[in-house]
Amino acid sequence: MSFFQKLADGLRKTRDSIAWGLSGRKLTDEFYDELEETLLLSDAGVETTLAIVEQLRKAVKEHHVLDELPAMDLLRDIISKRMESDREMDLSGTPAVILLIGVNGTGKTTTAGKLANLYRNRGFSVLLAAADTFRAAAVDQLRIWAQRSGVDMIEGANDPSAVIYDAVSAARSRGIDLVIADTAGRLQTKKNLMDELSKMSRTVSKASPDASMEVLLVLDAVTGQNALSQASTFADSAGVSGIVLTKLDGTARGGSVLSVKDRLGIPVRFVGVGEKMDDLDLFVPADFAAALFPREDG
Repeated sequence: MSFFQKLADGLRKTRDSIAWGLSGRKLTDEFYDELEETLLLSDAGVETTLAIVEQLRKAVKEHHVLDELPAMDLLRDIISKRMESDREMDLSGTPAVILLIGVNGTGKTTTAGKLANLYRNRGFSVLLAAADTFRAAAVDQLRIWAQRSGVDMIEGANDPSAVIYDAVSAARSRGIDLVIADTAGRLQTKKNLMDELSKMSRTVSKASPDASMEVLLVLDAVTGQNALSQASTFADSAGVSGIVLTKLDGTARGGSVLSVKDRLGIPVRFVGVGEKMDDLDLFVPADFAAALFPREDG
């Protein structure tokens, strides 16, 4: 099964949240009402839903579209363009660093291991950093992922910033391309923990002034609109540059990332659709739109 098929399967609950059958009918207000309901039930949020529907109405008028099926082509294009990022991830540093952050239970440690596997398969040399020093099981879990991915791991004392410093320094001295750092889960309301994330970011620059850094917020798709609240607070406190959406295989709330991107401008970088090693890949906006609203002809 291709990753696109896994993504489509993962979004099936979102699509099936109400029964909406297209039959090539002429466009009516009922079509827009059903689209609005579908987006709301997928947790796209009220503001984003209304904006998408209004944008589609204008596009339909501009292109003189009269039937449902070509309107759906316009809809997929609208969603794809709204989810595009205005920049690529910066992995040009010496080394490049990806810092994974988020609340407890979103799958950060698993994501770190899957990212290590993804980038090693793309030709990067990778080093994992076990910076979740609050949970011993996280270090053990990451060690297993490091072994599965065929990469080394740096672990250390109880200070997560010290672990990151050691990992970035080791990567610089060994000529390793990419450091992926797992961090402890934290509530976005705990100021001391959020401040700790800022310290980790500063540590990267101290360990290697030539490092580049991406701060990726790991969000659980099941949380729906709560994802927007999490993303907003983490963005303010930790300079989030991208999102990893996990557990898309078990939810009807995949539309929540539409509102996160719409309201905060934070792009989705990766999406996870299962528990296997290769069940995480780069987020492709056109694929997301096609999986959310598939063509009737497949």
